[in-house]
Amino acid sequence: MPSALPVIVAVDMGYGHLRAALPVSELLGAPMLELDRPPLADEEERKSWARVRWFHESTSRWSSLPIVGPTFRALMGAATRIDPLHPSRDLSAQTSGTRFLERRAKEGLGRGLVAHLSATHAPLFTTFYAPAVIADYLGYDRVYCLATDSDIHRVWGPIEPATSRANYFAPSPRAKQRLIAYGVRPERVISAGFPLPTALLGGRDLSVLKSNFARRLARLDPTRAFIDRNRAALEAAVGPIPAAPDHPPEVVFAIGGAGAQAELAERFLPSLARAIRAERWRVTLVAGRRAEVRDRLEGIVERVGLGDRRGRGIDVLYGPDFYSYYVALNARLAEADLLWTKPSEMTFYAGLGLPLIFSDPVGAHEVKNRRWALESGAGILPRKLEASFDWLEELLQDGTLAGAAYAGLSRFPADGVYRIADALWG
Repeated sequence: MPSALPVIVAVDMGYGHLRAALPVSELLGAPMLELDRPPLADEEERKSWARVRWFHESTSRWSSLPIVGPTFRALMGAATRIDPLHPSRDLSAQTSGTRFLERRAKEGLGRGLVAHLSATHAPLFTTFYAPAVIADYLGYDRVYCLATDSDIHRVWGPIEPATSRANYFAPSPRAKQRLIAYGVRPERVISAGFPLPTALLGGRDLSVLKSNFARRLARLDPTRAFIDRNRAALEAAVGPIPAAPDHPPEVVFAIGGAGAQAELAERFLPSLARAIRAERWRVTLVAGRRAEVRDRLEGIVERVGLGDRRGRGIDVLYGPDFYSYYVALNARLAEADLLWTKPSEMTFYAGLGLPLIFSDPVGAHEVKNRRWALESGAGILPRKLEASFDWLEELLQDGTLAGAAYAGLSRFPADGVYRIADALWG
């Protein structure tokens, strides 16, 4: 057994890095530390990371605005651009991003992190590239980094690949290929998948996931169009499928930690209003932990005329902090049937057997996530938002949503948190 629990490090920049770290933290019983807070960062480092967070979140929010949005989407795309992987070649040369990290490491960024690690000589597990790259560059030899997208920028790789001793967890086959192209030795890249919430898994046998999926499939396939054609494979995977749905199908609309794309709810919700009143569909609008996004979504619910249906077919999910939001969202996803989201790290939640409807990507990494899910059969592009009820009903009745749910279950690994824990703790 290792001599110490890993030091688990994330950063509060959107929700993706926190969402990836928390399941590992809970499973191992090790606290999740934030890169820009004590004991890992002093006041100077905190201010530096705050500037990076402001740029990231502001660009994400502004990218959805009607007039300036295209400019900020282009800016985000340029900042996150990922070079083509094919034809296969060496992509390990430094970029402006790796040179920036090297320069900042020489100036002292990350000194608090390395001091903390050196005091315990515990393994570092991080879901953000910067602490892994800097700690590795400064000579720390027990570094593990989880990539949080299906395809990744060169900045995730080591500054000096030839001498690096950093280890990486790859959430997808493409991410593994990328890391090797960036110069990481193949034996240091572990195929893991994404760490999904333990509350939605039920242990290594995935008993809760299987039970949730079986009930979800009965709701997603009311005509049994998909179930009857694939019964043997389905029951071998998750057990018996209930004969009838236990509640109407539910759409969870999760718009991202920065509140980007909240206005989409105002476009698709009117189409579903009658179905919500008739208890034909349920909708949950996820505001995250931003009170201003919650207020905006609640205003939309009122304007659509569904204020009296709160808690009876329409809800706005909000938590004042990340952990309360995370717990509330997991509880809702256990009963949900369709996840409507940006192709962020939530793309990996297809592994729970949740079909995905994608809003527009923000950044090149999200473009890659969307492509991966669409090619895997787990993702669906929306049609006209103002007619959402019509095309959702069509996809429900013909078994398409059920098929997408099964594609996610069968093609996206769900046990990533256990693979990561085994590699870290053994």
